[in-house]
Amino acid sequence: MSIPTHRQCTVELQNKCSVYTLCNPHVHTISGRCDKPLPPSLSPSESGSALFIKTPHTACGSVGVFTYDLHNESADKSEGRIAVMFSVPYDFNFYSNWYAVGVFGLDKQCGKHLFEEMYNYTERGFVRGKAKGPSLTHKGGVVTVRATMSDSYQPVLKVQVCNT
Repeated sequence: MSIPTHRQCTVELQNKCSVYTLCNPHVHTISGRCDKPLPPSLSPSESGSALFIKTPHTACGSVGVFTYDLHNESADKSEGRIAVMFSVPYDFNFYSNWYAVGVFGLDKQCGKHLFEEMYNYTERGFVRGKAKGPSLTHKGGVVTVRATMSDSYQPVLKVQVCNT
C-alpha cells in the first residue's frame, strides 16, 4: 500500500461576531502555496474558505499562517488581529498536523516570525494543538476564536470567530 503524497489544508472560516468584520487578510506560507485565496472580508454571519497546497513534485507539506483584522464597523476602526497557524507535513513518520489560533494587537505582522512563534514558542495570546487532540478555544480581549482540525493528509481546518 502506497502512502498518499498530496498534501493540502482546506480552511473554513465563520464570522459569528455581531460587531466585527474580518478584513485585510495576510498570508505567509513556509511551505507550499495558497491555491484558493482567503475571502477579502467576512461580515458578521458570513462564511468563507481557502485552500493551501504543497508545492508539486517536492517532499514538503503545506505550512503557513494567516491573519485577519477585526474591524469594528460602528466605530470604523480595527481593534485587533486574529491569527491562524497550520502545519500539514509531508512526512507523517516524523511530524504531525499542528494548528494554532490567537488574538493579537494590530502591531503583530503576518510573517515567518509569527509562524515560528505560534509553532514553537510558549503560548502567549494564542493556543496550539495537534490535529488529533481536542478542539482549540482562545478567548482574546475582543473575540473568542474556536478551531478544529482533522488529522489526515488533506485536513480541514475549521475556524469560528465569535463575540467574547
